Amino acid sequence: MNPGGLSDPGVPYPPERLSNRLIHEKSPYLLQHSHNPVDWYPWGEEAFNRAASEDRPVFLSIGYSTCHWCHVMAKESFEDTNVASILNREFVSIKVDREERPDIDSIYMEICQRMTGRGGWPLTIVLTPEKKPFFAGTYFPSVSRSGIVGISEILLRISELWHGQRGDLYSTADEIIRLASPESINLGEDPDQRMLDAGFRDLATHFDRKNGGFGSAPKFPAPHMLVFLIRYWYLTGQTRALTMAEQTLNAIRSGGIWDQIGSGLHRYATDAQWRVPHFEKMLSDQALFVIACTEAYEATRKVCYQNIANECVNYVLRELQDPGGAFYTAEDADSPDGEGAYYTWTQEEIVRVLGPEDAERFFSVFTLTSVADNNTGDDEVPENECRCILSVSAEDMALAKTLDIAPEAFSAQRDALRSRLLSARQERPRPGRDTKILTDCNALFCKALAQAGRAFNNPSYIDAASRALRFIQLYLFDDNGSLLHRYYEGKSGILAFADDYVHLISACIEMYRSTFEIAYLKNALDLNTHLRLHFHDTDNGGFFTISDTVTDLPVRRKEWYDGSVPSANAVAFENSMQLARFTADPDLEKMGQSCARFVAGSADRTPSAVTGFLAALSCFPRIKGVWDIVISGNPSDERTRALVDELRSRYLPDLIVLLRPPGKAGNDVDTVVPLARGRVFGDSIATAYLCSSSECLPPVHEPPELRRLLDKEMDAGP
Repeated sequence: MNPGGLSDPGVPYPPERLSNRLIHEKSPYLLQHSHNPVDWYPWGEEAFNRAASEDRPVFLSIGYSTCHWCHVMAKESFEDTNVASILNREFVSIKVDREERPDIDSIYMEICQRMTGRGGWPLTIVLTPEKKPFFAGTYFPSVSRSGIVGISEILLRISELWHGQRGDLYSTADEIIRLASPESINLGEDPDQRMLDAGFRDLATHFDRKNGGFGSAPKFPAPHMLVFLIRYWYLTGQTRALTMAEQTLNAIRSGGIWDQIGSGLHRYATDAQWRVPHFEKMLSDQALFVIACTEAYEATRKVCYQNIANECVNYVLRELQDPGGAFYTAEDADSPDGEGAYYTWTQEEIVRVLGPEDAERFFSVFTLTSVADNNTGDDEVPENECRCILSVSAEDMALAKTLDIAPEAFSAQRDALRSRLLSARQERPRPGRDTKILTDCNALFCKALAQAGRAFNNPSYIDAASRALRFIQLYLFDDNGSLLHRYYEGKSGILAFADDYVHLISACIEMYRSTFEIAYLKNALDLNTHLRLHFHDTDNGGFFTISDTVTDLPVRRKEWYDGSVPSANAVAFENSMQLARFTADPDLEKMGQSCARFVAGSADRTPSAVTGFLAALSCFPRIKGVWDIVISGNPSDERTRALVDELRSRYLPDLIVLLRPPGKAGNDVDTVVPLARGRVFGDSIATAYLCSSSECLPPVHEPPELRRLLDKEMDAGP
């Protein structure tokens, strides 16, 4: 066996050849394609040099390991010897894992959306050897069917154009690259309250009043939109904003998009009612959902949101945690028995596991929705044998009242039934799990753990975040001290992107807020310095996706809009403004303001596309007169903890809290945070100092005094 690929790309893939070049890669997604008959290359100069020397276009396919339609296209097209023969004869073929190389994906995904009006994965692009695209699409079957042109026909037509009308293809490619250049984006003015109001109106216009969420099917949870709505309520008193966020969270938790048996959030719902999900589970989605539920709890003090966040965290700790403390990327929608088979049930299966009496109780709480595909004939299966997804028929309190059971007893009975079904489900063939460890996703979940641990007074969450951050420190920095993006099976690689830096900085800031360990703040500042040196656009504001050391891409992009997570520029803005408040560094504030102008100029007509940025903007000093608090005292002293607990009992998303311990530790804090200097009332007396940008109020020592001060000065919440 020679794993180096085909010696003659025009010959159909011989059965004795068991692997292609991808066999040497460290991406689970690329390894899934390492036995295709296609002569795949990983992204790199070797592939493009061959395309140039042999005068061929480049076929680029981008996906990820838990993507259902990527699996479908792989089976239908990339395992088809006829398709492989065309690709190997006429093209140079490259496979990219979008999670491993989000920089490549972001460039060509935006181009696909510009060219076709839609996007998604698998992403299919055809390029010149200079990496300039002239064709874009997503999923294609091997041959034409049901109105979808087959990839084999597309490839043959492109080959004809390449040999007969290449000048037109190059003209198209040059224009596409010009439009993708960040120079075409205008800077805006300093954003203010009007941008927040416009973002709220935009979301309110698209809000689904009946089902929660935004728009119709398919429906994504978009937790960062919910965080903005909660903060907008806090800022303005607009009760509808909070109602929209709560209705959406409750609908998601009740629907089939939530794993009612094992917990955790599926990728999206295929219907407007949140009942039938696309079954993939991603770490980043869990992180954002925990953050949204935590902020909802802090704003309302409703225990249901704490419970949802806890369930989500417990799912990740149970199913996605690496023995070293970090977290895996995702679980697949597919299992050996088919898409979603692991999560669906028949009535007969439930009765068999629970017994008739307990099954009757179960069916009084949970609703079964058929996920049958009419093309398979499953609609003719008897009702008790039809595979179904579970949702909740009503809210817990209403169900307990209907069943005439005390709420605590109802919860205990329901959870016991769920536990029995979970045990039975774990005997099934499991979905695939993407066990690579990504810096940005791990940092985002660490932020969620730190915030939830602080809000719920759960030190175990903060310990889990600390372990994951130690893993990053140990395994995701190279010998030169540069941050890396990916770890898989003992190997680290790929220089970090802006998303890695900004989410890790944000996690360090959140960990400081939860532990008051100054080392976390120092780490955040060090990482931010590297980000500023290598990613900041000093001429036009904002941050590039890739470092100035990267040279293998046709354009250097700056993303202003949110995707499934807030954009790097949204997070960078929030980080810069928080660090500026901690350190009183005017350069950090200027950097944050330039980032804000970049986003504002791009999002002028679509403010709901930047809700991650709007959530940060709502805590911006120029929007609301914010205050900072320094607590002077021994962290282990109960009087110091009482002052901290008073602050943590309130929803104060715009408050910066600093703890200055006595002695040398306090001096260390002073060197990092000028705000703390001079805040020493006495080592034996815990003291809180409430300061704005223009004044500091007389210090207080007792929680009731601090409570009255906050009520009077901060207008803390509507």
